[in-house]
Amino acid sequence: MITQIKGRLIEKSPTELVVDCNGIGYSVNISLNTYSQIGTDENIKLYTYLLIKEDSHNLYGFFKKSERSLFKLLISVSGVGASTSRMMLSSLSPSEIISAIMSENVQVVQSIKGIGLKTAQRIILELKDKVLSLDEAGDESLTLNKQSEEASSALEVLGYSRKQTGKLLSKIISENPGINVESIIKKALNKL
Repeated sequence: MITQIKGRLIEKSPTELVVDCNGIGYSVNISLNTYSQIGTDENIKLYTYLLIKEDSHNLYGFFKKSERSLFKLLISVSGVGASTSRMMLSSLSPSEIISAIMSENVQVVQSIKGIGLKTAQRIILELKDKVLSLDEAGDESLTLNKQSEEASSALEVLGYSRKQTGKLLSKIISENPGINVESIIKKALNKL
């Protein structure tokens, strides 16, 4: 399994890169999210996922490990392939996808091209608990997940169910960037 690629960027388009590693040019499929984070530097390092099928071998590249982890989770859902997962990561940032899944926001997930109501519901149902495990030091989505999880646990101790608090917590966090857990809990208690 190829888990990362480091080399010289030869070609760059919004959907694909060619990276030269010791004279071998690797074609790497990317999302718009990764494309937007790649600077003009000639040397590049991407975290990769090699998808092997009967008729093809496709290498997918990601700027951050957390985006690769989210991609793996998305393709694990029945009916969601690599193309759909890449479309999701091109349409929304990883933190927006995670937030939509955690808050069970079917409309946001369904707004992505190629995803219908049933698929959006399946993604949310199957990944709601799994997206909490995404981890990368210093990553924004991890911070949002930890804050939401800590606030949700505290509210659960106070007698509120996760179902009651999920959407509210996501809304509070998205409306108040940089908010701490204590403030999230206070705002949630005022609205419950």
